[in-house]
Amino acid sequence: MPSEEATAYRLGAPDAYGLSPERRLSPGGYPCRHCLGEIAEGEAYLTLAYRPFPALQPYAETGPIFLHAEACPRYAASEVLPPMLESPDYIVRGYGADDRIVYGSGGVVPTSAIVTRALDLLADPHIAYLHVRSARNNCYQCRIERTETASTDSRRHA
Repeated sequence: MPSEEATAYRLGAPDAYGLSPERRLSPGGYPCRHCLGEIAEGEAYLTLAYRPFPALQPYAETGPIFLHAEACPRYAASEVLPPMLESPDYIVRGYGADDRIVYGSGGVVPTSAIVTRALDLLADPHIAYLHVRSARNNCYQCRIERTETASTDSRRHA
């Protein structure tokens, strides 16, 4: 999630459903979708409806996410899966520049194979970015996109 969005939600901006984020205390183990780390037991967090797409359209899925209530750094590692991805597998799905699913790109992938699958999918010029989603409930986990650098194999998890 971009830092600007996280900051706006922390300041009370409405979520994808026009509601204010709910503030609660964590029982521990909830993943923050900004830093992609754990929200520790007793820490304040926000629950909100999140739509990781720029506009409403038929493929713009919306679902609940958690966010640290206090500022945290945006996850910025490259070529490394976020530690919050602890399930045995996830859905990895490609989207075009028009924010529509690129059919044939999605599938359930073992966690250990996500980086390889992401690199393969991002080699396709029709795919602009990927979503990693829960294989059990389709919950949005994070976005993987190309970085525009001198290295054509450089990728970033965000």
